[in-house]
Amino acid sequence: MDSSLPPAEELVLVDRELARLDAHRAQLLARRDWLLRVLHQPVAPPAVPRPEAAPRSAQNVLLTLGGVLLTVAAVAFTLVSWGSMGIGGRAAVLGAVTSAALLGPVALLRKGLRSTAESVAALGLVLTVLDAYALHRVALPDTGALSYTASAAAVLAAVWTAYGRALTGLRIPLPAAVAVAQLPLPLAVLAAGGGAPAIAWAALATAVPDLVVALRTKPAAPRIAAFVAAGLLGGWALLSGLALSAGTPLRAAPLLLACAAPLLYVAVRGLSAAALPSAILAGLSLIAAVGGLLRSVLPEVWAVPGYAVCAVALAALALRVRAAAAEGAQDAPWRPASAVRHGLAWAGGGVLGLALLWALPPVAAGLLGPPAGEAAPWSGEHAEPMLTGYPATAPLVVLLAAGALAALPRGWARRGALALVWALLTALPVSLGLSYSPTLALLLLTAAAGLAGAVRPGLLTRGLPEAEASGEGVAWIAYAGGLVSAVDAVALGLDARAATFVVLGVLLALFVGVAVLAGGARRLVGACAAVLAAAGLVGAAAAAAHAGPAVSGLVLLVVPAGTVALGARLRRHRVAVAVEGAGAAVALCALGLTGGRPALLALALALGGVLAAATAVRPERRPVSSWVAAALFLLAAWVRLAVWEVTTPEAYTLPVTVPALVVGVLRRRRDPQASSWTAYGPGLAATLLPSLLAAWTDPGWLRPLLLGLGALVVTLLGARYRLQALLLLGGAVLALDGLHELAPYVVQVVGALPRWLPPALAGALLLAVGATYEQRLRDARRLRERLGRMR
Repeated sequence: MDSSLPPAEELVLVDRELARLDAHRAQLLARRDWLLRVLHQPVAPPAVPRPEAAPRSAQNVLLTLGGVLLTVAAVAFTLVSWGSMGIGGRAAVLGAVTSAALLGPVALLRKGLRSTAESVAALGLVLTVLDAYALHRVALPDTGALSYTASAAAVLAAVWTAYGRALTGLRIPLPAAVAVAQLPLPLAVLAAGGGAPAIAWAALATAVPDLVVALRTKPAAPRIAAFVAAGLLGGWALLSGLALSAGTPLRAAPLLLACAAPLLYVAVRGLSAAALPSAILAGLSLIAAVGGLLRSVLPEVWAVPGYAVCAVALAALALRVRAAAAEGAQDAPWRPASAVRHGLAWAGGGVLGLALLWALPPVAAGLLGPPAGEAAPWSGEHAEPMLTGYPATAPLVVLLAAGALAALPRGWARRGALALVWALLTALPVSLGLSYSPTLALLLLTAAAGLAGAVRPGLLTRGLPEAEASGEGVAWIAYAGGLVSAVDAVALGLDARAATFVVLGVLLALFVGVAVLAGGARRLVGACAAVLAAAGLVGAAAAAAHAGPAVSGLVLLVVPAGTVALGARLRRHRVAVAVEGAGAAVALCALGLTGGRPALLALALALGGVLAAATAVRPERRPVSSWVAAALFLLAAWVRLAVWEVTTPEAYTLPVTVPALVVGVLRRRRDPQASSWTAYGPGLAATLLPSLLAAWTDPGWLRPLLLGLGALVVTLLGARYRLQALLLLGGAVLALDGLHELAPYVVQVVGALPRWLPPALAGALLLAVGATYEQRLRDARRLRERLGRMR
């Protein structure tokens, strides 16, 4: 094959043409695949507009509107066009229209037009109401409106009921009959001039048949209507009975008892969702009825206890029935029989809770009275009670509730009973009006009982099932009550000197017993409380000796000394931490008391340092106590120097620097890798920096000279031993000290120079630095590396 092109060039052209053909072939293959996918996809049908309303919904709307319009027309005819027709015409028109409206649904139901039949039936019911109205206007105008309405409602209810039972395909007549049946009795009572009690009885008498209808009727519509009507009328009767019981309990008791009967029937035979609420309401009705009878024959102060007794009796009866039933795990609150028991128990518990709220003010007064007393300590005067005139029967309610809870074999009930017993003992002094000594004795007994319960909780959990017998919750509740009563006893004992010593002594013995006999965290709390009681005794003794606050603070250090000795004996025991911590808190209070006299404060700080040093002897306390001891000794020295009016800063800083440097040397010996900043930095900075500040404000020459010499020695030592902290601190202080000495001369020279010279010198310096910038960077890098190699 001949060609005019060289073979190499022709080969290039052929390769290019083949590449172009391959690219075009790839495009055609991709287009072919897309066309195949389009051909195999199903064709979507055209979108059809979706109707916005279903046919039945549209039908119902049209039928409802038609019925409403016909009803409006009938009402307008009756009220407006009535007078233009004779008596015969009136009767004929209404009778014919009403008969047609009531008979029309018969034919409509046969043809299956149920919705149309419902609309026509509703029109017929409305027409019967208009017939009754027309009959009153024409035939019985002299009859009372209320009496006639009651009678007409009874007749209409009977007629509509018969009509609904005859045409079972209609849903409107029976609920309408139930609704209109609620009117006859209440309206008849109003027509007869009955008051609120009579109306309540009428409402209850109407609600009972409603309940029968609701429970015995199968169609849903009349059942719901009857149940709602029974709830409304029965609720009205119950509320009326409760309101009546507040004023005339004798008249209200029969009504409340009558309300309880249908409620119990509903709880047993009614819907599962209504069983428990009905039982609760029945229990409240019973308690209100019987409690009201008791209130009518007892004095006023026994009113609330009477209701509480009824509540406890009802709850006990319900629980006894529950125990007899022995349903075990299947005793669920939504079961009918169980709902009655649970509901009655909850009703009794709720009323008892309200009674407890009524009994709480004496408890609060007994709890807050001693701390809020305004009498001066040891004045012999006692504050008046915070609450006077409150019924003395309030503690009986607390006692009754405590007994009721204690009878339940449950852990939560036992804890609640224990709390109520403490509240009872706290409220007794206020309710009984006890004098000072019996009140104080009762507080101490309450505290002792609570602490004893914390030590032996098993005594408080006897009779509980094994799963509920954990005594921790009971023990802590008893412990909390004992601690609160102890605080109240201390606050009350401050009124008299002898009482203060007696209270603190008794509490010290009690808390020591808890610290020895109790277990867990209760032992630790008891140990801390014992230390505080001992501190109170020591402080009271100092106050009795007429020592001032500062001297009392010194005397109070006896307590930390005792805790240090006791901690050394206990060593690693958990109680040792609590004892020593409480002792440290007492020591802080002692230091605060001596703050008014600096000389005694210095002595107290020194004694505290001795105690901390004695504690630091023990290896387990050394990491903390050693620093505390050093700080206290230092503070003692500073306070003593301040008392001597020493103003030289080195007298305050050198006592810090010397031991700090000694400690640093010892540490570097043990750990050669330790940083010089950690070992020597704090000690050197404690003296060099304050001295530098003092040197800058000192007009003399001695301090700057000594500071410069000292800084020079530190710098040389840092360079000799390659210690970074010494070199930098010493060098910086030496430079600043020298600058301070040269500052006056620099100021004089600058003042003598022309004003243009400083900027010129600064510019020349910047040019020189810029010219040798790279060399300066290398020098700075070398200096940083050398400093980094130092320790």
